Amino acid sequence: MSEANHVDWRAYAEDLARRAKAASMDLAQLGADVKQNWLRQSARLLKDRSVALAEANHRDLAAAPSFGLTDAQIDRLKLTPARIEGMARALEEVALLPEPIGEVIWSSVRPNGLLVQKVRIPLGVIFFIYESRPNVTADAAALCVKSGNAVILRGGKEAVHSNQAIVEVMMEAGADVGLPLDAVQLVGTPEREVVGHLLNLPQYIDLAIPRGGEGLIRRVTAEAKMPVIKHFTGNCHVYIDATADLDLAERITINAKCQRMGVCNAAESLVFHREAAPSLLPRICEALARHGIEVRGDETACRLFPQARPATEDDYFAEYLGPVISVKVVDDLKAAIDHINRYGSKHTDAIVTRDWNAARAFCRGVDSSAVMVNASTRFNDGGEFGLGAEIGISTDKFHARGPCGLNELTSYKYVVFGEGQVRE
Repeated sequence: MSEANHVDWRAYAEDLARRAKAASMDLAQLGADVKQNWLRQSARLLKDRSVALAEANHRDLAAAPSFGLTDAQIDRLKLTPARIEGMARALEEVALLPEPIGEVIWSSVRPNGLLVQKVRIPLGVIFFIYESRPNVTADAAALCVKSGNAVILRGGKEAVHSNQAIVEVMMEAGADVGLPLDAVQLVGTPEREVVGHLLNLPQYIDLAIPRGGEGLIRRVTAEAKMPVIKHFTGNCHVYIDATADLDLAERITINAKCQRMGVCNAAESLVFHREAAPSLLPRICEALARHGIEVRGDETACRLFPQARPATEDDYFAEYLGPVISVKVVDDLKAAIDHINRYGSKHTDAIVTRDWNAARAFCRGVDSSAVMVNASTRFNDGGEFGLGAEIGISTDKFHARGPCGLNELTSYKYVVFGEGQVRE
């Protein structure tokens, strides 16, 4: 029997969470200067320790084949000198973002003289579970602490040595500038049982954020006793309206689908207005085919583009994350909206049109976290939206939707100033 079998993982998880909660209380009272100093010191140390980070990363890369990682996954795992530099630069950029904590969101002076303010505050403790590149470790820690939250990080087993090295650097930086000791913690075991225990500690953990495959996100959502920010899939649509410009529609569609296929804001479904289909569908599908994309369409699409394969019901729901796209021809704008709301994942959907009434109707009717008018779905991203950075994208409506940056990691409370007023 291994030593791990003797560990009380429930007690281990509770200790992590309890210490994070205590740290969050101290973080909530810290000034912005300490957090900014921590971010800048972390950036400096990441660059200074690049050799040690590379050595830790090499251990993960050496073990990668045993985890069955693809070449693309192994590439994402690599910490090259340029990626370490980019990780440090990202922390410096977060340091420059406006301080969210203490912001007065709204205020009012009541007739009795009371000053009522709505003030931004941290959420508390965030449990971040992710299957991704090691730089996500630094990004997540930066955003959580900048927004006044303690964070418990649980990365994938394929990046265990890289993540540990990054967190050690950030903890050293924290000690240098006076950040609470347990503001950033890394789950130090790949045991899945620990995740389950942490998800059952709402008395300490205020929010869970899973970032990875659909299986991970569904498990976290099913087991968590605290709120979860998440999206399950990214079945994003581009709708080509009756008045769409041909060149514009082709350029947007090709970018949305082909610029980077394996991401959640890449287009997976293409919808044509019946009036636009005869002239636009063949050309756009031919352009997709030149980029190696397999088209799966309905009866009309297959007639207009004979190389297409017949689509199944599952194709219209699918997030392919690869060189396949579904195509549907609809009678009108309402049918396009109905199709997107039925088969989409509420992530990102775009309309290409010269009719602003159609654009406004599309924006009102499509129930997604981001709706694009004459622009690629690939722009649904915190950096592209000017948020500075993001910890993920949410398709929920409470309490955050779309790219989640600093403000989405906060809540608020009302602060009331009086001069002895009492209620009659």
